[in-house]
Amino acid sequence: MKIKYDQETDVVYISLSSLKIAQSDQEKPGIILDYSEDGQIVGIEVLNASTKMEMGNGILYEVA
Repeated sequence: MKIKYDQETDVVYISLSSLKIAQSDQEKPGIILDYSEDGQIVGIEVLNASTKMEMGNGILYEVA
C-alpha cells in the first residue's frame, strides 16, 4: 500500500494495488474509488483532503 498526499492539489491517494485502473466512481462527494477490470478496488482518492483529516498538515500511519 502506498499513500501520497499532494499539498498543491490537496488530494490524498491510497494505492492498494498495482493493477490497471479500469473504472472510477465517486461513491460519496470528494471520495473516488478506482477499480480494476475484475472489480477489485485499486485505489482511493480523497479530494480536498485537508478539510477531511484531523491532522490537516500530515498523515499519521499506524500498523496494528
